[in-house]
Amino acid sequence: MSLLVTGSIATDHLMSFPGRFSDSLVVEQLDKLSVSFLVDDLEVRRGGCAANICFGLGNLGLRPVLVGAVGEDFVDYRAWLERHHVDCSSVHVSETRHTARFVCTTDKDMAQFASFYAGAMTEAREIELQPIADRVGGATYVLVGPNDPEAMRRHTQECRERGIPFLADPSQQLAFGDGELIRDLIDGADILFSNEYESALIEKKTGWSAAEVLDRVGTWVVTLGADGVRVERSGQEPIVVAAVPEIEKVEPTGVGDAFRAGFLAALEWGLSHERAAQLGCLLAVYVVERVGTQEYTLHQSEFVQRFADTYGEQAAAEIAAHVKTPRP
Repeated sequence: MSLLVTGSIATDHLMSFPGRFSDSLVVEQLDKLSVSFLVDDLEVRRGGCAANICFGLGNLGLRPVLVGAVGEDFVDYRAWLERHHVDCSSVHVSETRHTARFVCTTDKDMAQFASFYAGAMTEAREIELQPIADRVGGATYVLVGPNDPEAMRRHTQECRERGIPFLADPSQQLAFGDGELIRDLIDGADILFSNEYESALIEKKTGWSAAEVLDRVGTWVVTLGADGVRVERSGQEPIVVAAVPEIEKVEPTGVGDAFRAGFLAALEWGLSHERAAQLGCLLAVYVVERVGTQEYTLHQSEFVQRFADTYGEQAAAEIAAHVKTPRP
């Protein structure tokens, strides 16, 4: 049984603006917005939500199955992921389109302007999950992450029809998705992931209250930035987990993906939602301290000690029994 992670696979072009975007925005003129920001640097990195999550899972000692669509320019990226224990055998390769591209500028307050070119990702709607699950001996979970909208809809519907447990992570697609699409993507999920803003967006666009969303999903995991994470379950008290203090906040792209990787790893190991949220918070901080979503290297002793420093020795012992990082 394996964890199938569906979603975007992309190249990230990350730029840093030394000022504040807000200083250049006139609220009364946003309908005429036309601004340009002189950036300090450009970093070209590997990315995409599904690939980032798989990279994190691989670094924790698991072997996730990456499910998505790429271009023929994916050769080097594939080799990188496979070296980090990611199963790329079910990645669809387009004959006509380039791998997707994410272009993002971040200001000194960590606010971001971003654009995303889908490219080969549009062909993800052609992927059927059952043959992949059969190849790996079944699926413990399918994470339906940000992707071509029709691919997300198809994967979600297939999971419901075949009785495969799925985790809903619509994130970036919430901005343009209508209520019908969003309701379709989250209804029946074992777990729904969102940040605090996305939670409000889900309620607004679906027309469901928070209680009604919880009636339709098993668990709602809401990330709160520097305030950590809240795990909500219908009829139960929420679990609130504090964030891990960062050494230095450098660049936030991919932090949510790392959190999901940590959370999913703990689920695979049969640990509690509290431990899952804690592990997610720890892995997330490794990303925010670097430029790029897959530039961190985990050392077993340091990783477990950092977990213990924040959440206690007993909690760290539970995690240490499962985590197998690339380095001691």
